[in-house]
Amino acid sequence: MSASQTSDVSPSDVPTLLVKIFGKDRPGITAGLFDTLAAYSVDVVDIEQVVSRGRLVLCALVTEPTVASQGELRATVHSWAESLKLQAEIISGTGDNRPRGEGRSHVTVLGNPLTAEQTAAIAARIAETGGNIDRVFRLAKYPVTAVEFAVSGCGTEQLRTALAVEAHTIGVDVAVVSAGLHRRAQRLVVMDVDSTLIQDEVIELFAAHAGCEDKVAEVTEAAMRGELDFEQSLHARVALLAGLDASVVDKVRAEVRLTPGARTLIRTLKRLGYQVGVVSGGFTQVTDDLKERLGLDFASANTLEIVDGKLTGRVTGEIVDRAGKARLLRRFASEAGVPLAQTVAIGDGANDLDMLNAAGLGVAFNAKPVVRKAADTAVNVPFLDTVLYLLGITREEVEAADGGEELLH
Repeated sequence: MSASQTSDVSPSDVPTLLVKIFGKDRPGITAGLFDTLAAYSVDVVDIEQVVSRGRLVLCALVTEPTVASQGELRATVHSWAESLKLQAEIISGTGDNRPRGEGRSHVTVLGNPLTAEQTAAIAARIAETGGNIDRVFRLAKYPVTAVEFAVSGCGTEQLRTALAVEAHTIGVDVAVVSAGLHRRAQRLVVMDVDSTLIQDEVIELFAAHAGCEDKVAEVTEAAMRGELDFEQSLHARVALLAGLDASVVDKVRAEVRLTPGARTLIRTLKRLGYQVGVVSGGFTQVTDDLKERLGLDFASANTLEIVDGKLTGRVTGEIVDRAGKARLLRRFASEAGVPLAQTVAIGDGANDLDMLNAAGLGVAFNAKPVVRKAADTAVNVPFLDTVLYLLGITREEVEAADGGEELLH
């Protein structure tokens, strides 16, 4: 029964056949199946194909042929499959797949490793929340295992709340974002610098040259835990640097260590047309250098005052604190022409919380407990490029882009 024969019949009432093929994958199987089906003038309603460790599962949903040719179609498909040492199953039914439920989300799960027990717990919690898993596929197998679930039937916020609790309990990272065209739209990604983009706390690098590293580290930790007002702690720490020669700036720049995966993250985002910026409670003397080296679009931080070739122990200009970071995120988004809902913020400390909450997606990266609890999602592996998986970008796509770039040079 072709489409022309069923124009007056509701799509949900059209008799259909689900043709399933299993076996060892090789080139030409998909073409061979549809060449076989073509002899019976059926229409294709849906196709799904998965290959895992060289084993193929191919499903074709097609309109049912005439009653007289149904038996022949079944026999021919089975004969074709057997000739290729494949298995075939044909199931009669009516209509297309059932409509997906209201509310659609992408659930990304990161594990290092990802265990069967953890996967079972996530799947069970999705079901308990009223969600249905429509599709699952792997985004990456290293440096972490990353899989994505397409889920329908429940609200994104409800699902995010439920899975955040489960993820913390079982020790995996889970991100939940709503499905839709916005996921593919141009975005702005804004990162904290210290202990996020880089492995260091910049003020501690300066303090090491001033011989007051321990004192500065104590104040830094207290501020990051939210126990001290950031602006007061900043002034207290910077005061300890008074008298340092300005040449220390070049030394600190040379000592800065990028977080593993930082270059890959930024390079990939830029290739995709994203704009990328940093905001920091650290200093422009370092962030300006990072902006130039990494090709960032935006950078803002505090500025160490230098007079007569010496650090004065003061900062100049507007203070970049917790509220300031959120304000700068909004400013960058406005300048980039990107809606705030299309922004991603990444940070690790209490002074990043306002920025993480203001962004469309807030990612706590190896963060303090108070930050992990408040953010949309948390990443607790030491690879910054794993954030790409939360955006639906696969490791294969990253590597293919890198390979293509190498061929151009």
